[in-house]
Parts: sequence; C-alpha cells; structure tokens
Amino acid sequence: MVKIKGPFKMKGSIAGLSFYSRRGSEEVFMRTKGGASKEKIKTSPKFEGLRKQQKEWGGCAKFGSYTRYAFGGLHRLADFNLTPKLNAIGKSIMKLDKVSEVGKRSILLSEYKEKLEGYDFNINYPINTVLRVLPRWEIDREHLKAVVTFPRINTDINLLNIQKLPFFRLIIAIGTVSDLIYDPEKETYLPMVDEVHGHSDTLTGEWNSTKTILPEQTMTIQMSEEEAALLTENVTVLLTIAVEFGNVGDSKEPVEVKYAGCGKVIGVR
Repeated sequence: MVKIKGPFKMKGSIAGLSFYSRRGSEEVFMRTKGGASKEKIKTSPKFEGLRKQQKEWGGCAKFGSYTRYAFGGLHRLADFNLTPKLNAIGKSIMKLDKVSEVGKRSILLSEYKEKLEGYDFNINYPINTVLRVLPRWEIDREHLKAVVTFPRINTDINLLNIQKLPFFRLIIAIGTVSDLIYDPEKETYLPMVDEVHGHSDTLTGEWNSTKTILPEQTMTIQMSEEEAALLTENVTVLLTIAVEFGNVGDSKEPVEVKYAGCGKVIGVR
C-alpha cells in the first residue's frame, strides 16, 4: 500500500492500480491488483498458513461487528472507522490464547476486559475534552443494569461546543459481548452465548440548550430480565456514554447533526 501525497484526489482503478480513501483521513491510498487465484489460496498446501490466518481474521471481524452493536448505536458519533480498530483488538486478544493452535484460537474478551476499558470513539475531540465533568457510574452485572450520574454542567465552562450548535443531549447505552470460539464442525467462529451476543439498550436524554446550567442528573438503564438470565461468565457487559449535538430542524424541533458529538466506553464488567 502506498500513500499518495500532493494534489491527487482520484479514486478508482487504472493500469492494475487501485486508488481509495479512508474516512478520517484526507490522504489517498494506492495498492496493486492481482495475486494468487481464490482457488489456489483455497486448496494449495503453500497457502495453509494463510488459510488459518483468514479463519482467525473472520473471527476478529465478527468480534468487531458485534462489539459495535453492543455500543447501542453510539458508534455513529465516531470521527473515524471503528471497525478496523475493534478487529485489531479482537486479534490482540486472540494472540493471548496460548492453548489453541493457530487457526482456532479463541477471542476471550471476558478474560481481558481491560482491552475495551476507556475505548474512545473520537480522535480529534475525545469526550473528555468535550464534556469537562467526570460522570460517576456503576454496573450491576447480575441484573444487567447500569447507573450513570452526570455532575452539574455549566455549558460555558464544562461543554466544548465545537460547531456552535444550539442543543446537546446526554446518552448512555449498555450492551453485551460473548466470547468467541472456533467451531471445527462449522469451520467458523461462533459466540459462546449467542442469545445475548451484540445486544444493547440505549437511553437518550432530553435536548438541552448549549447556553444553560444543567443540574446533576442520574440516568439508569437496564436490559431485560430474559437477557439477564442468560448471562454467564463468558459474557462481557459494556457501558457507553455519549454527548450529541443538535440543530433546529424543519419542524422547529431539535434534530441531531451527523457526526456532531462523541462517545466512549466508560465501564466494562
């Protein structure tokens, strides 16, 4: 892969080369086309190692996708593509499996919860720079319940309103992610507790003026009793918070502005 610098802004293909861009970057990337055929990669003994890596990467992709679901939709506020980084976290956890052979290593998030603790959705303006108060929180794993208390917010001091928008709101989400193991019969990675893998609930606060003093408030969220009953030690619980900004819509009511906001995983249990 080559990075293109200078005035070139092209995308597409030409003479065996592909040009493309990535969200969160203004650079244009170039790579060559070609390589071994799909059939050769699938059957040749020379590519056995690659096939094992592909199986594992498939598991990492499932981990990243369902972890994103567990954010309760708050990943929409990210200012970069979260998926590759989440996939990479899955791979880093997989490498810690020293028991299984390569190609069948597990992704046991339940044993390495710290990998997602403090996971930030934003690079340019992380939530700690936008919301300048420290929320208190607790997670009740047994009942799949979480409580977040936001201290008093003086928007002139405690809120960085980058786009100068008139409204903001606070959002919290609770979600669950199962450990993933390789199933030799199906030759793919499967969640150990599929019934709650990638599940979430979201609680969205009311719109507030970005020129106000908001008193301390507590937000409580809880998943269903049925989901709580399925919880095992192989399921990790995530608590996510976000700040979202809005503008006046066509109906004169506040509406969210795309990418105007930020989020973060504040608790993992």
